[in-house]
Amino acid sequence: MFESLSDRLEGAFKTLRGDGKLTEINIAQSIKEIRRALVSADVNYKIAKEFTDKIKDKALGTENVLKAVKPGELMVKIVMDELVSLMGGQAAGINIKGEPAVVLIAGLQGSGKTTFSGKLALHLRTKRNKKPLLVACDVYRPAAIDQITVLGEQVGVPVYKEVENKNPVEIALKAIKYAQDNKHDVVIVDTAGRLAIDEAMMEEISNVKNAILPNETLFVVDSMTGQDAVNTAKAFNEVINYDGVVLTKLDGDTRGGAALSVKYTVGKPIKFVSTGEQMDTLDVFHPDRMAQRILGMGDIVSFVERAQEQFDEEEAKRLEKKIRKNKFDFNDFLSQLAQIRKMGDLKSLMNMIPGMSKMTKNLDIDNSAFNKVEAIILSMTPQERSNPELLNISRKKRIAQGCGQTMDDINRFIKQFDQMRKMMHKLSKSPGMAGMMGGGAGGGRGRGRRR
Repeated sequence: MFESLSDRLEGAFKTLRGDGKLTEINIAQSIKEIRRALVSADVNYKIAKEFTDKIKDKALGTENVLKAVKPGELMVKIVMDELVSLMGGQAAGINIKGEPAVVLIAGLQGSGKTTFSGKLALHLRTKRNKKPLLVACDVYRPAAIDQITVLGEQVGVPVYKEVENKNPVEIALKAIKYAQDNKHDVVIVDTAGRLAIDEAMMEEISNVKNAILPNETLFVVDSMTGQDAVNTAKAFNEVINYDGVVLTKLDGDTRGGAALSVKYTVGKPIKFVSTGEQMDTLDVFHPDRMAQRILGMGDIVSFVERAQEQFDEEEAKRLEKKIRKNKFDFNDFLSQLAQIRKMGDLKSLMNMIPGMSKMTKNLDIDNSAFNKVEAIILSMTPQERSNPELLNISRKKRIAQGCGQTMDDINRFIKQFDQMRKMMHKLSKSPGMAGMMGGGAGGGRGRGRRR
């Protein structure tokens, strides 16, 4: 995400290394590089110029203060503050007050609009404890109704559809009535898109909005289209005056222009960002966290939040006891892999950890990285998974045949597992780690018993 922009900005800060303080000369050099980085990321030149002028004014105002802070670090802080401001300042909530609340989804065809509708339904169902209803109002695109039906099944949310009806206003109104009768508290209306803006589409989406009077209208933008996405967002806003923007496909070759420019250009906040095809890869947009990512600082807050969503306190206590007794087995390992998978795309997760984005930049990391390990474990008998010590040569040969891997692969994995288990057992005896495992209080009681 934003790798090219991050690299260029880092290059701009490098121009200040070795300097004792910020001066007009080194500030001008750094500003020039920052502006180039933004324009290269498909940010409109006018926006890039205004943005860097603000940075320059702030930097010049710090020439005689904070002498203990290195110039490069100080410039990073100034740029981060301005990035946060440019992208909206703070997270913007979604308005789902109403009985039912109605959310209208708009955007061009191919922007990820229908997939986002499914992700939003899952987000509201699991994180906001809502009972959403998806509505299929894309009556033109082939298989559009089938797509949203499949997505609804994946996220456990029903879909209102009328295969023969080609009037999206009628479908939307009937869906709202259906939601009222069946106690759905949020209605998500997925509308039709076109390959490009045209008068017919704008009239239709305007008619739908005027008829259903949504609590929230969200415009979905493909972030990979850069400045074009911002221009499209502006055109839609002039017609339907939406409430917020959704950026999709942030896991692709995103230059950053849309994320950095849309709030400035349209005056509407980015409310959600979407990465990957998995239905749980939707996040509330936080300008400060995104700025940290752009500047290569990671996003540890989001990482911890995702981990907490998958955290099971009872499971953690059970694992703590097994680790203390050095009884952590392959079943436990498989369970932990499943929790990591649920947290989302593996490379995206690693990039949330400060410093990891540089290390993983050129690595081909995807969620299939664990497939080989899972295949090995699933080729074991239940008894072998519970008792790793049973794995002798003949058992390893059978496992290798069962998972289609070599004996070297099996031996390497078992050796790594054994090393990991010993390290976990050792750390569990550490006073600092013991308090962290299993939720503090339980860990403390465990230490007391051993004394």
